[in-house]
Amino acid sequence: MKRVLFTLIVLLALTATVSAKAKKAKKSKTPSFKVGVIYIGDENEGYTEAHMKGIAEMKKTLGLSDSQVIEKKCIPEDEKCYDAAIDLAELGCTYIIGTSFGHESYIIQAAKEYPKITFAHATGYQAAKSGLKNMHNFMPSVYQSRYVSGIVAGLKLNEMISSRKIKAGEAKIGYIGAYPYAEVVSGYTAFYLGARSVCPSAVMEVRYTNSWADMTLEKETAEALIASNCVLISQHADTTGAPSACESKKVPCVGYNVDMTAVAPNAALTSAALNWGAFYTLSAKAVITGKSFDVDWSKGYEEDAVYITKINPKVATSDAQAKTEAAIAAIKSGKIKVFDTSAFKIGGKTIESLIAAGGDYAKYSAYVKEGAFNEQNGFAAPAFDLRIDGIVER
Repeated sequence: MKRVLFTLIVLLALTATVSAKAKKAKKSKTPSFKVGVIYIGDENEGYTEAHMKGIAEMKKTLGLSDSQVIEKKCIPEDEKCYDAAIDLAELGCTYIIGTSFGHESYIIQAAKEYPKITFAHATGYQAAKSGLKNMHNFMPSVYQSRYVSGIVAGLKLNEMISSRKIKAGEAKIGYIGAYPYAEVVSGYTAFYLGARSVCPSAVMEVRYTNSWADMTLEKETAEALIASNCVLISQHADTTGAPSACESKKVPCVGYNVDMTAVAPNAALTSAALNWGAFYTLSAKAVITGKSFDVDWSKGYEEDAVYITKINPKVATSDAQAKTEAAIAAIKSGKIKVFDTSAFKIGGKTIESLIAAGGDYAKYSAYVKEGAFNEQNGFAAPAFDLRIDGIVER
C-alpha cells in the first residue's frame, strides 16, 4: 500500500513539473522576441524622436519589456550601420530595423547573413528586388499630411493678402530640403499643392542643405529664404533651426516630425508628421506570431499613420481646423487625390501628354492612372520626383 501511495505521489509530482514547464514555455513565447532599432540620430532631432515615439507605442501596445528593445543611436549611413545590425543579431534580436535612407544597403547585407531574422528599413526601395524573404521596406504616406499642412499654410497666406500685409503676387513660400531625393521632392510638391489649393497665387523656392540634420545650416537657409522675399517657411529637415529663425524674423512656418511651438510659439502653424508606431506595432506583432506582412508597406490617414500636429491658434487662421478636418476626410474617401494631375503642369504641359510623347517621362506611366499620380502605390518609397511649374530649386 505504501509503495502504491509513493508511486502516485511521484506521478503527481512529475505531472505538475511537466505542466509547469509547458506553461512556462507558453508564457516565454513573447519574451523570446527582441527588437533592435538603428537610429541615425537621437531624441534631440525630430526625425529620430518620431521613430522613438513609434517604438514606445509598439512597446506599450504589445506589452514588451525594456529588455526586449535595444536602441542604437547616432549610427551614420556607413559601415557602422552594418556593424550595428550584426551586433543586434548577435545580441539575440529577432527583428532588426534601420531608420535612415542611407542605412538600406547595410541592412540588406546583414539580412543576407541572418536569414532567420526579420529586417525592415524605413524610406528605402530595395527590399522587393533583393530577393530576400526576410527583408522589408516601409514608409508612411507622409505626402498626405504634407498636403494638409500646406492647406494651413495657404490659408495663412490668404490672411496675409486680405490684411494687405502682402500682395497676391508676393505669396512666396520658402522650403528647406535635405537632399534632392524623391522623398523630399514628393513632400515639398504635396505641401505646395495643398497651399495652392486655397491660395492659387502661391509660388515656392526650395533650397537644399544636403544634410538631414544640421541646425545651424537649416537656420541659415531659412534666413536666406526670408531675405529672398519668402513670407512663409516650411521644411523637410530634421531640426528646429528653421523654426527658430522664423520666430526671430516673425515669419510663419510649418515644421516636420514634431510640434515646433516650443521653439516658435509666435511663428509655428503646425507640422506634418508620421506615426511610425502604426507600422512598428503591426510588423512586430507579425514577427511574434509568425505571420507575414507587406514587403513594401505604406499607409496614410486611413491607418492613422500620418497626421499634422496641433494647429497653433495664436498663428493659424480661425478656419484652419475645420478646413484641415474636411481635407483629411476627403483624402480618406478618395475625393481628394494629392497628386491630381489636373492641379499641376510641367513646362506648361500635363504629365499625361509628356508620357504620351515618350522619352524620359514614359517611366511614369505605371504611376499615372485615372487622373492622378498614384504615389507609393504598392511601393514603400516615394517615387514622385517631377519638378512642376510654380516651384524653383536653388
